[in-house]
Amino acid sequence: MNFLEILTYPFFQNALAAVVMLSICSAIIGTYVISRRMVAISGGITHACFGGLGLGYYLGISPLATAAGFAVASSAAVEWMSRRLDIREDSAIAVVWAIGMAVGVLFVFLTPGYVPELNAFLFGNVLTVSGADLAAFGVFTVVLTAFFFSRRRTIIACAFDPDFARVAGLPVNFISYAMTVLVAICIVLTIRVAGIMMLMSMLSLPMMAAETFSSRFIPVMRSSVAISLLCSVAGLFASAIIDVPASALIVLLMSGVYVAARTAKGLARAVRG
Repeated sequence: MNFLEILTYPFFQNALAAVVMLSICSAIIGTYVISRRMVAISGGITHACFGGLGLGYYLGISPLATAAGFAVASSAAVEWMSRRLDIREDSAIAVVWAIGMAVGVLFVFLTPGYVPELNAFLFGNVLTVSGADLAAFGVFTVVLTAFFFSRRRTIIACAFDPDFARVAGLPVNFISYAMTVLVAICIVLTIRVAGIMMLMSMLSLPMMAAETFSSRFIPVMRSSVAISLLCSVAGLFASAIIDVPASALIVLLMSGVYVAARTAKGLARAVRG
């Protein structure tokens, strides 16, 4: 099967469009998360989503809708606990992480019969992305990019130095809650592509590779988009040819880019030294 033949299949066209939009969204979200040193929150929200998935299966309603509710609630809970209860963010993340996984395991166990598509949510299956999924992701991509670029200076200031931003009169609380909710929605929409188990890597590895050579927000974000696009498209085509999960190949390619970037920087320092 060659590249041109693969492109004729509608399911592959959907998958290709999904990874392109995911590359854009994950670069914006991931750069913000890395800048705030909150990589763990993506893992916490991702695992908290499992509680929503289990509840959805148990109630017989859309598991993606209940996962979205859990994700938004858990992200808001992390912000609220860290600001109002003076709990460290990593501790708050651990709380929602544990509760989400426990609730998910409980309701999956209580659901009679076999839970369908659970492996797809756990490990991802980009080839099952439907037209409705694409429409939802398209709307989210437009909303995210519009919100970010209309408030990019404020978002960058709040990400790097929230105390200074608060003294300067910027709406730090609004930006923090809004971006955290957008992170949660992005995670839920991305579950079908990456799965719960691999999503955190996709939200962090391209940014970590990009910031190896730059510390400025916008250049890192642009480089992250390029790395995500390259690895996602290459991984998708390779998975279709050799018949292995696309999410695993994409994450492995991103890991390879990160290792190569760190190695190149280390060699450059050694040469200069």
